[in-house]
Parts: sequence; structure tokens; C-alpha cells
Amino acid sequence: MTYAMTRHFLAAPLRLAATALPIVLIACGNGAPEADPDADAAAIAGPVSERVSPEPAAPVQAPTLAEALETGQADLTFFFVPSSGFAYRDDDGRLTGVTVELLRDFARHVQETQDVRVQVTWVEEELWADFYGYVRDSRGGVFGIGNVTITEARGEELDFSPPYMQNIAVLVTHEDVPELGSIADIGAAFADLVALRYPGTLHEARLEEIRDEHFPAMRFQPVASNDELVSRLASGPESFGYIDIYNFWRAREAGQPLRRHPAGDDAAETFGVILPDNSDWTPVITAFFEEIGGAEGPRVAALLRAHLGDELAGLLSGG
Repeated sequence: MTYAMTRHFLAAPLRLAATALPIVLIACGNGAPEADPDADAAAIAGPVSERVSPEPAAPVQAPTLAEALETGQADLTFFFVPSSGFAYRDDDGRLTGVTVELLRDFARHVQETQDVRVQVTWVEEELWADFYGYVRDSRGGVFGIGNVTITEARGEELDFSPPYMQNIAVLVTHEDVPELGSIADIGAAFADLVALRYPGTLHEARLEEIRDEHFPAMRFQPVASNDELVSRLASGPESFGYIDIYNFWRAREAGQPLRRHPAGDDAAETFGVILPDNSDWTPVITAFFEEIGGAEGPRVAALLRAHLGDELAGLLSGG
């Protein structure tokens, strides 16, 4: 996928309003004080303001980069899907995680490099398909973190940042299900199992591809979240499904009785932040990832270790 974008900086002309009466400028000792450029710079260099929206998620009409540069104010909206280690609340109730902290870094980058004050609004959406649609249908400074796999098809309807992490999608069942020797044998081996699909995700598409190629009698049941998917898989040997390797690893660490079937692994994935299609903010987040070294840089590595632990961080970074 190509991330090079043409950056358009729109210079908004200053329009002076005409008046019917002449204006007389009078110098006087008690006039309004002159603006202090140092004070303005200090205000811009201060901490980024942020809030969590109490309203239900919906598409947002946020300022474009051009509008933010004109007004000096960037109101950024960050949509997120709750995910352990990536977007979660700590013991003090503070929103944090690998991707949350990456976007916080990005907000500071915007404030420092674009010379604008930044206000961040976090918007939570538990349903992945709705989250994706809300970002796609928004405008302006809107960004989404839901561990979205970068694909050519998705790139035709929205923008991606450069990748921040690689992923392995793993085929999982309850541990009582014997290991699958070959994906070609899945129709016979899993004949009595139900496929759990997470609507709108590539995991659903993988199951459909396996159905078409190897398992025409596959039966499906939908799930609404990764947590529900893991819970259903761990409840007994009646189902199978795809999950991201970090979700499998964390579930196993928590004692969940799951089995990974390496014959079904798909390691050709990377995750990116999503933006509305043709957003003029895309070059800014691209520059931010270039500055921090992208998925291979020390900042991402540090966040993975801090929120996922050394072993899982090493697995996801290829180390």
C-alpha cells in the first residue's frame, strides 16, 4: 500500500470587512493591550486538552487541517474499540493502552508542529463494524484505533496511517479439540463445530474463504466482540474461530482452555490508524509515524512492552 500523499496547505486570505463610515484611529494611554506572542506560544506548547465523549458514537464533522491552520484550533476526534492492552481503562479509570498512547503522542505532535491548540475527544464504540463505519463516514480530524488490518479494499474507502504493528491471525478452538493437521482437512475435522464470526472483520472473511475452498457445510454464529468470541471458544469443544494472536496469548495466560491450530495461521497482516477517505490530516499522521520510526521504532516497542509485557511484545514486533 502507498502512503505517500500530496499535502495541500490552503492559505485562507484575510478578508477585511468594508464599512460605510470612516474609521478614525486614536492613540490613547488606556487602549487595549497588544497581544503577547510569547504568551500565545506558551499556551500552544502546553498540555493537550482531552475529554471522553458521554454521547453515543456517530459520524463526526470535525475541522480539516486547513480549517485548523486558519483558526489556530484543532479539534480532533479519536474513535476507539475497547481492547485489553490497546485501549482500556487502568485501575484509576484513566483511558490508556498501546494505541491510545500513540494517539496521545500524535496529538502533541500536531500541537507542536502545526502551531495550533489541540482539543481531543475520545469516542468509544464496542461494535467493530459500527466503529469502522463511523470513521469512514466522518469528515476532517477524525481518527480510529481498532486494530484495523490494512487492506487494499479498505484503502479504497478510507485512509490509513503507516502500520504500527504486525499481527498473526490464529485459528482457535477449545483445547479438547485435536490439532488440525492441514487446513484442507478442516471440513472433516471440524464437521461438528460451529464457526464463530465477528461481523465486518477480516476474521469473518477468512472463515468465508475457508468455507468456499474447504468446508462448504460450515455453519456460522455471530459474536459481537473479541471477549465474547474468546469466552465462547473457551466454554467447550463446540466451536472454532479466528482471533488475533495477542488475544489468544492473553487468554492462555489467564488460564483459558484454548488450542491454537498453526495450520490455519495467517501472518500477512499489519494494523494502522484509520481516517476518512482523502483526509488532509493523513500526511500529518504519516509524518508522525516517520518521526517515531513506525512499527519498528523504539516508541512503539516501549508501548508494547509497557502494556502487553516483554514476551508478547517480542512476538508482535518480530523480536
